[in-house]
Amino acid sequence: MRALAAGTADSGHADAVKPDLTQAIDAQLPQTQCTRCGFPDCHAYAVAIANEQAPINQCPPGGQATIQRLAALLDTLVVPLNTDFGTQQPRTTALIDESRCIGCTLCIEACPVDAILGAAKRMHTVLTSHCTGCELCLPPCPVDCIDMVELGTLVGRGHKQAEQALGVSVEDMAPASRRRYAAHRARRAQRQEERERRLRTRGSTVSGGTRQSPAPASRGKKAASIAAAMKRARARRGMGA
Repeated sequence: MRALAAGTADSGHADAVKPDLTQAIDAQLPQTQCTRCGFPDCHAYAVAIANEQAPINQCPPGGQATIQRLAALLDTLVVPLNTDFGTQQPRTTALIDESRCIGCTLCIEACPVDAILGAAKRMHTVLTSHCTGCELCLPPCPVDCIDMVELGTLVGRGHKQAEQALGVSVEDMAPASRRRYAAHRARRAQRQEERERRLRTRGSTVSGGTRQSPAPASRGKKAASIAAAMKRARARRGMGA
């Protein structure tokens, strides 16, 4: 289940009615930021639990262990994981097929914990030690070059990063994942602010009587570049034009 809860288009980080309790609850969540709970991120789910707007059993990555910790914290009954939101699975990591990657950067934007490195038109790679297995990089990939693979399977292939990642529990990863997510949000907010500032400046120039220069064609060029790369990728995979 990936549909976000009503009224939670943003994580509402500033809207916690019970900030201390929210922080305590958030500290028990795995920080995968996967949205499987029905909320935009772990903090938003913590806000909902703190304000009695959501139960404690909607986190598949955390599973029964997280439910038990939350029940102890809130002095409430331990309940089974609500499988409507998914089931707990073995830990996975995203794996990018280098031969199919077109360097579009869409997966980099989608990754909430900055676990994907790369640049435009260059092959991307996943930092296995950072990947939370959230799967949010899968939908935006235009050539389906990303697969989710169990860490145990990669260890069997001699993947050193996977071996190291498997030795760190989800709970131990959570603090670092929370920090990376905060940095990701801050960077995204800064970019949005810069875009809005440019638009305001452009609007001010037009209203001041100065002729506005034509909109740059960079966006169209990028779309055309991605389309061409997708065509080449399909051809390599025998999919035709």
